Amino acid sequence: MIESSVITVERDGHVAVVWLDRADKLNAMGHEFWAELPDIMDALGADSEVRAVVIAGRGKALTVGLDLVAFGPKLATGIGGDEGSAVNRRMASMAEIKKLQRTFTAIAECPKPVIVAIHGYCLGGGIDMITACDIRLAAEDAVFSVRETKLAMVADVGTLQRLPKIVDPGRVAELVYTGKDFDAAEAHEMGLVSRVYPDADTVQKEALAMAHEIAANSPLAVQGAKAVLRATANRSVDEALDYVALWNAAYLQSNDLGEAAAAFIEKRPPEFTGE
Repeated sequence: MIESSVITVERDGHVAVVWLDRADKLNAMGHEFWAELPDIMDALGADSEVRAVVIAGRGKALTVGLDLVAFGPKLATGIGGDEGSAVNRRMASMAEIKKLQRTFTAIAECPKPVIVAIHGYCLGGGIDMITACDIRLAAEDAVFSVRETKLAMVADVGTLQRLPKIVDPGRVAELVYTGKDFDAAEAHEMGLVSRVYPDADTVQKEALAMAHEIAANSPLAVQGAKAVLRATANRSVDEALDYVALWNAAYLQSNDLGEAAAAFIEKRPPEFTGE
């Protein structure tokens, strides 16, 4: 596993918990975070022993988003820097933005289901991050904001692309244009989070319990369902039905399917191997 000074990975059976571990800075996303998280997600995605992933934050918040202290000089001069021609600066800026985008795309593209447990602040880059996850759970004290607008920025690492697929586009426009804070109850009402729990400890425990419930199913079926959901999100119903028919024609016959049938007949819990 990738070593990181700001992210800790714990294993609990077939579940991996990815902790944002910079509590003293409210898990602000510094240079190390952006560089190391995609490698961690890629490694977990490739690990056959991992069947589900939980993302959570140590301390008082999930994350306050971009570390403005670390990135302040770049923001002041432009991400591409202040040297060279205007064209070169813009190209450098584009390359840097694409690099940052890759951090959260690694979450979205992880073949394993990813659950995020949100408490305290979830601002700016935090929204980008949680919209890349499959399932979002929150504590009652969670505070959300597409904060970039208030910082004279356009959110550019996923929020504007993923949030409208989760929440009504008109509601997205309201949140983005105002940059206002909203709480867990409003996040639940609009469908951004699926469940709300009393506090951080509870939401983290419930996220872990849900991950274990997922991990108890056939990993072939779970990961296949995620792959089909992602691949057919923008297809017509007919195209999507053709896609899943092809998927099952390729992957339906498995040892896990036989085990599911045998366990049902024998009235026992199945033991899936992913084969």
